[in-house]
Amino acid sequence: MMDQADLEKVLRRRLPGFEKLVTCERLSSGASRETYRLVTQVNGRERLMALRWSPDNGRSALGQGPGLEVEARLFAAALRARVPGPEVFLVLEPGDGLGSGFVMEWIEGETLGAKIARSGEFADTRKTLAFQCGEILARLHSIDIDEEHLDGDLESFTPEHAVRKTHAAYLEFETPQPMIDFTAKWLLDNLPKKRKLSLVHSDFRSGNLMVHPKKGVVAVLDWELAHIGDPMRDLGWICTRSWRFGVADKPVGGFGDYNDLFKGYASVTGHRVDEEAVRFWEVFGSFWWAVGCLSMAQSWRDGQEKSLERPVIGRRSSECQIDCVNMLIPDWGRNSGSVVRTLSTTELPRSDELLIGVRDFLRNDVASKLQGRDSFLARVAANSIDIVLRELELGADAELWERQALHALLGRVEGRTTDLRAALCAKIRAEDIDLRRPDLHAYLRDSVLSQVMIDQPGYPGALECMNR
Repeated sequence: MMDQADLEKVLRRRLPGFEKLVTCERLSSGASRETYRLVTQVNGRERLMALRWSPDNGRSALGQGPGLEVEARLFAAALRARVPGPEVFLVLEPGDGLGSGFVMEWIEGETLGAKIARSGEFADTRKTLAFQCGEILARLHSIDIDEEHLDGDLESFTPEHAVRKTHAAYLEFETPQPMIDFTAKWLLDNLPKKRKLSLVHSDFRSGNLMVHPKKGVVAVLDWELAHIGDPMRDLGWICTRSWRFGVADKPVGGFGDYNDLFKGYASVTGHRVDEEAVRFWEVFGSFWWAVGCLSMAQSWRDGQEKSLERPVIGRRSSECQIDCVNMLIPDWGRNSGSVVRTLSTTELPRSDELLIGVRDFLRNDVASKLQGRDSFLARVAANSIDIVLRELELGADAELWERQALHALLGRVEGRTTDLRAALCAKIRAEDIDLRRPDLHAYLRDSVLSQVMIDQPGYPGALECMNR
């Protein structure tokens, strides 16, 4: 947490005309780095600013990525390429003693993806937003890496390396997830054709786009995962299903269509978009975020980041996996993997009733009395308890079904469920099982569906899977 008094001392020393730091409010957004809204007094006038900050070197929790000093330079390079964004006023230095970060212009707009995708306030903006995103990405990809002196500061990798690196990170967690291994094999078998590598934002989506109801995109934010790679990755990422916010018929961020995005991109580059490559990166997006969610949970478990959000985000891996199911597995018959289990204990009160009491207190009493991030975290805590309640209701029968399916696939009955999953993962990685087998597809589909019905039963991908 940023110390307001220490920050004020640095601003007074280094920011011309600075007089006073009125408030310093941490925003609820940002899972890896912290963002603050600053109310300052400069040259006798109140001025809003934003602070991007990390207590350490500013590396992303989702991958090495550039540090915050490089991110500040990326904002400047983007502005020169006519990619909308804030002006950076000050970059923290080691001598400041505050960690890593930078102070930048505050830009008014909306970042909440659900609001951008569904609110009537943005109805007119949505008509041209996908086209505008295509234009912006084309300009972003045209940034000259050498001219901006960024080559030595950004990691560079091919599509194959991106898949293998992500899969290697997943293996380190030692949590067998057969659908992740299955998707990795599909990606390696369907790599896009080679093209010239360029600057890639790598997190270009609602949430990192500041959108104004009349002007459209007014800022591209959060460059913490920027690298040199296949530019089609950015187009696939904004189409990734996690970022559609419940609007299934608008694949681009929940607000637009593929054709508009591609036309916007081609209007700047003069070339057709490689649609097969975009599909590859759309699948990769769900695969990457499935692993990214697990990394959030791991960072909480090993003590790196004891944020209340981290373990809850970890449970979102099943959402991404069900999206992979819907994209990669044909609709071949379904077993019933999700069986409702009734708690039959006569204990008074039952464990689920105790949890319901705590959940309702957090959601109805605590959250309503708090503000800002504290209110947000109270709701996160209530949602965590909902997951545990669904686990109590559905978990035992779902695991019993899964063990039976794994026994049939592996031809063995011994071992814990986790051990059986690990054995199946090993077979998928070694191609020691026919990846086209209908019973394998049925297992993958139904086991992931069972998990997402515990983690987030209202997720659009779960509903899509059940309706297929």
